[in-house]
Amino acid sequence: MIEKNYQTELRRVFLIENLPEPLTRASSHLQIFDNYIENTRLRLRSIRIPEIKKWSWVLEHRFPADETDLAVWKVAEMFLNEAEYQVFERFEGREIRKNRYFYELDGKLLELDVYIGKLWGLNMAKVAFETIEEMQNFEIPQFVIREVTNSSFFIGENLVGKGFADVQGEFGKPETL
Repeated sequence: MIEKNYQTELRRVFLIENLPEPLTRASSHLQIFDNYIENTRLRLRSIRIPEIKKWSWVLEHRFPADETDLAVWKVAEMFLNEAEYQVFERFEGREIRKNRYFYELDGKLLELDVYIGKLWGLNMAKVAFETIEEMQNFEIPQFVIREVTNSSFFIGENLVGKGFADVQGEFGKPETL
């Protein structure tokens, strides 16, 4: 029954130092505000398109399909209108903010997240795939510093309350992938 309600997301996640050229922080992007509802696998996401000042809201239920493989996730989304979103506003407070840019490379669309606030300095790239084979055969871009797909430290809800110094401390640990 769970398979009917959830999409399977195949992904790889990477740390990047900066946006790859020709992108700059002034390039077109989305502003994303993720609020993780404590002790759940729920995330309330607000998305703003700065150029037109348009908002959208999503309630997501997301979790790894297998706790030992963070490349495969189960995701269900419910799109909310503003009144519905306001019902959930009381859950705000465990928030992470980021600007999302999009970059095409060899036919794949990469989502590039530049974190703001306490996590300023953290930049990640995420790539979604249609098949396991495609995911396994993906060539890591040259601008990537390190793959962090299977590092639970870099999962959104685990970043809540952390600052860039915490990220630097985690980055300095020996790679476990």
